[in-house]
Order: sequence, then structure tokens, then C-alpha cells
Amino acid sequence: MHTLVIAEKPSVARDIAKVIGASKREDSCITGNGYVVSWAVGHLVTLKEPDEIDPKYKKWRAEDLPILPEHMETKVIPKTRAQYNVLKKLMNDPEVSEIICATDSGREGELIFRYIYHQAGCKKPFRRLWISSMTEEAIKAGFDSLRPSSEYDALYNSAKCRADADWLIGMNATRAYTLHYDALLSIGRVQTPTLSMLVKRRKEIDSFVPTTFYTVRADFGDYEGIYQNAEGEKQIGKREDADRIAEEVKGKLGRVSEVTREKKTEKPPLLYDLTSLQRDANSRFGFSASKTLQIAQDLYEKHKLLTYPRTDSRFLSHDMLEKVKQTLSGYDGALKEIGQKALGNVWLNKRVFDDEKLTDHHAIIPTGKSAERANLSADERKVYEMVATRLAAVFYPNYEYESQKILTLCESHRFLSQGKHVLQLGWRELNPAPAKKSKKDKDAAENETELPEVKEGEERLCKDAQVKEDSTKPPKEHNDASLLAEMEHAGRKIEDENLREQMKDCGLGTPATRAGIIERLIKVGYVVRDKKNLVATEKGVKLIDAVPAEIASPEITGRWEQILSEIAKGADREEEFRQGIKNMAAQLVKDANAGPTVEFAREPVRGGKRKKIPSLGIPCPICQKGEIAENSKSFYCTRFREGCKFTIWKNGLTRFGGPEMNEKLIRLVFEKKEVRGSTGTIRLNADGSLSFAKRQ
Repeated sequence: MHTLVIAEKPSVARDIAKVIGASKREDSCITGNGYVVSWAVGHLVTLKEPDEIDPKYKKWRAEDLPILPEHMETKVIPKTRAQYNVLKKLMNDPEVSEIICATDSGREGELIFRYIYHQAGCKKPFRRLWISSMTEEAIKAGFDSLRPSSEYDALYNSAKCRADADWLIGMNATRAYTLHYDALLSIGRVQTPTLSMLVKRRKEIDSFVPTTFYTVRADFGDYEGIYQNAEGEKQIGKREDADRIAEEVKGKLGRVSEVTREKKTEKPPLLYDLTSLQRDANSRFGFSASKTLQIAQDLYEKHKLLTYPRTDSRFLSHDMLEKVKQTLSGYDGALKEIGQKALGNVWLNKRVFDDEKLTDHHAIIPTGKSAERANLSADERKVYEMVATRLAAVFYPNYEYESQKILTLCESHRFLSQGKHVLQLGWRELNPAPAKKSKKDKDAAENETELPEVKEGEERLCKDAQVKEDSTKPPKEHNDASLLAEMEHAGRKIEDENLREQMKDCGLGTPATRAGIIERLIKVGYVVRDKKNLVATEKGVKLIDAVPAEIASPEITGRWEQILSEIAKGADREEEFRQGIKNMAAQLVKDANAGPTVEFAREPVRGGKRKKIPSLGIPCPICQKGEIAENSKSFYCTRFREGCKFTIWKNGLTRFGGPEMNEKLIRLVFEKKEVRGSTGTIRLNADGSLSFAKRQ
């Protein structure tokens, strides 16, 4: 009898097989030592398309919506059917007595295995390999502590609810809005509220009107001060007022009215979860969220240098203390010095070791394997060193500084000077501030300057005063880092205080899915990358204008994510979640049919040759070169891309008491030029339009 181990990818299967003593390579599996190790290739099974549930859904029709199956059916993905057949045969082999699920230790990995298991009709018991690192030691420890499958039933239920919800919302809303607006519109449960964040920012920028203002900066010799009024405002609305203030203080004696020196402390940052790693990599290196995820996955899976990256935890368990010491002591090359320095301060710090704040996985840290001998690309090394440096930084001393403020009065005008004196660099030694580029950054840099020792009552000559003209700036476009932050903390912007507190840690999507959502928005044409920025397109803006607030609301989607999280923890809320999603899908269909007037541009076919438009074989009456074709709303010319404007709307005559046009009527009209019916007469005009005269 054998134990079957199923990994998510071939490379992971090979690593596991090596550790458990399976060395004989066979077709699509590795055997030995009582084990058969095989693999999926990501998803092998997925949810059926609507037309695979019922052939009537092959043609998109508004009257068939909403599509709300009683049971969500799955199918084998044709492209990888061969590997599925291998697993099905092995799972049901009489010689296999037990199965071990070794797919990625997360919600998606659980779904991949369970879909295969149920599709294959397997009833055999299975246990779960749950590991956070692909090192040999971690795999051995995982096999020594295999867990019952029942411990992960709640995680699977959550994963299945999410997949079902995405299908129900996506299929119904996409079809309903595509049919109503005669444009291919992709709508998703998480995708659309994420787009709404980008659209909101674009509208804020587009509607922004800059306001000119002035500031006055006074030179008191060894320090400068900027004018502020009694309310603390530094911006002066009129040039003449700024010029007057400058002239009044030039060459006059000022008096120091207030000196404040306050000691402040900044603790080291928390360890990385995936989202914070993606944000930092974007800010520092310009990496997209998807690129950082792929690099981190390779460092985990291929190089075995990092622990499991798709985590939302920023803490470690208390029993990892010795492991952390071993990892830091193993730093080599350029990292050796910081590893040794951190090692002397490792203790059970609650900002690092907190079992209560752990989720399915701990924070991302190095595995302890030497990186010096690894064949890393330049980008892989950057990400690895970010993670390794962060692990050291959390054990460095606090950053301590003295915040300085001087208030100088001159001719009754107040001038504020701010500075900083560093007392202890601490962890900032490893995370220097970025180079200052923008005006805002330069102003911040001035606040970092150390001020001289002065005393209250001391007199200072104002040597000069300069007026500077400036203007207010629009909000910045989102980039991967800022959008990830908004997605992660979507619940924090809710106006209702009680609800905001309940959902403060509730975001859009999960760390593992957010990068894919951003890339999906780009792929469907709702968003473009402009250098590092993510900018909503006209199509994206129009979609948010067209859909109801419910599907575009981060708040509502955040509520669903919160319930999914509770289901994963064992809460009995599946039926509530499913019914809520079905209700939303049905409502979206109704909303689409009553949607506002929004015109979407016709889009050329992307990539390859254009698909020939099926026509009715009737010559176009305007250009004489094309033929009449039909879509859900109109009859039009097949040469519309070349500029032909011929269009007959199907409901164009109904407002005059006429019939709705269909293919049969169009053919009759173009053949006979005039068609009489029970309600009146339809005529084909010389310009290709139709007119209707009611029967008297």
C-alpha cells in the first residue's frame, strides 16, 4: 500500500519527494519509500461556464438573467486534462491507502486540492501538509506533524464561497451590462470597487482647480522662519499682503518668544507581510505588485531563501525565537554585519513574537539558507535583501530624536522654525530616508535640519525676508504602493463610526489576490500604467458611472471579505453569504436594465486578425461597400471601423407606436422598401433611415 502526496507544482513535488525518500521518476509522478508523489499544475478543475450548465446560455440574452445555479458545478480544465487524469487514477488506485494534500498552505491551495479531490470522486481519507518554508528541515517537520483534513474544512468553505461569489457576480453583471451598453464590460466583486478607487482619484485630479498662494520666509542669521498667522496658517492669499509683511520685518529686530525641544521615539517597523513587501518594493524599486509577488514566490519555491510569501501576518510565533537567532547568525556577505548586530538584541518582543496576531502563516522572513551561493538575479537579490534587512531591523534600537521648534516674533508677525536633532539613529541606520525630490519632500528635509541653541527673549535681526509664490497641488495619481494600501485598509474610510471600527482591518481581496486584480484592470482596458502611476481610462470612468454604488463600493465588498474571513475561522455564515451574493447578482441585473445613459466607444479586436462580423447579406445603403450586421440593440454596417455611420436602432420606432425591429422585418423593409402592418407602415428612406406612419 502507498501514500499519495499531491503538490501544487512539479518543482514543489520534486523537493518533497527528495525529503521523504521517493527517488524513482515515473510518468507524472515520483515513487519510493512507500510514497507516490505527484502534482497539479495550478488549477486543474474550475467552475463550469454558464453554457456548460445549460446550452441556452451560449447566446447572451437579457431575459435569461440572472443565472443562479442551485449547485455550482465544476469541470476539468481541457488544457491540463492529462495531468488531472493522472491524479484521478492515482487517487482511486486500490494500492493507495491514504492521501496527503501538499498544495500551497493557503486558501487558494486548499481550493485547488479539494476541487480535484471531489471531481475525481475520491472518498479516501487525507491529511494536510502545512508548512511555511520549502527548506528540507521545514518539510521534514511538516511530515512529522501532518494534520487532519477536518482542520481545514472551514478554510475550504471560505475558498469555495469566494469562488462561487466571484462567478455569480462576474457572470451576471458582466452579461447584463455588456448587453445593455453593447460593449464588452467586465465586472467583478473585488475588481470593480478597486477600479472605483482609481476613478475617484482621477476625477479629483481632473476637477482640481489650483489656487495661488504666497509664503514669507525670514532669515534670522543661523536659522530661518516661515510666516504663520495666529491660527497657524502659512499660506497668504494675496501678493500685496505677503509683500507688506516682508517689507515690515526686513532689517528689524525680532524676539524669540518660544523654544520647544521634545524627545521623540520611533520603534522599528513590523516584519513584512506580502502587501507591505509589495508596497516597499514599489516605492523603492518601482516594482509592480505582481512582479514582487512573482519574485517572492521564486525566492520561496525555487531558491528556498524566504518563507511562504502569500501571508497577511506581520508576526512570528514565540517558539520561533531560536530559529530567528540561527537565521541572523547565518547571514553572510554584505548582510553579515547587520545580522550580528541584531543578534545581540533578540528577545521575545511582542512587536515581533505574538501568537495572538498570527494568521494561517507567520510573517515573511529568510529561511536561514545562504544567499551568497544562490544564483539570484539582480531583482531577486533586491527583494531578498529587503526581507533580510527587515528581520534585522526589528531587533535594532529605537530611532530617537529631539524635535525642535522656535517661534520668533518680529513686528508682531510670527515666524516658525522647525528642526530635528538625532539622538540615536537605531534602526534608521538600515532604512535611510529616500532622496528628497518634490517641493513637499524638500520642505520636510528642512524640518530635519538641526536648529541652533537659542533662548526665549533673545533678540534676532531679520537680515532678509523673501516672498515666494506657489500654488496648491492636486492629489497624486495612485501607484501600486498607494493602491495596495487603500485595498488593504478599505474599511478605514467608512463614515459610520461603529461600522468603521468593526471593519478597520477589513480590506479588498487578500494579499495573494490583490496583484492579480490590478493586472486584470489593466488587461481589460480600465486602467493604464503611466510610468509608475496607475490611471483610470475613459472606459474605466464610464463603467463606474454606469454601475450602481453597491458593486463599486469598497465598504460593501469589505463586508463580504469580512464574512469570508469569519467563515475561514469556523463561523457558520455560509448560507447567509451565499444568499446575500445571489441577491446582489439579481439586483445588478435589474440595475443594468435601468442603467444611466453612458456611451462606450467601439473597441478594435485585440491581437491577431480581426474576427469577421457575421452579416445579413444586405448591402449597406450608405457606403455601399459593407453589409448590414446585427447586435443586441441595433442593425449596423460591417464597415463601422472604417467610419460608416449606418445604424438602425431596434427600438427606434417604438416611441412612434411602431414595432421593435428584428431580422425578419429588416429583410422585408430592404426588399420591399415599404411594409404595411396592423399598426401602420414602415418605410425605408433614401438616407438609410426608417420612418413609421400610424394606421389611420
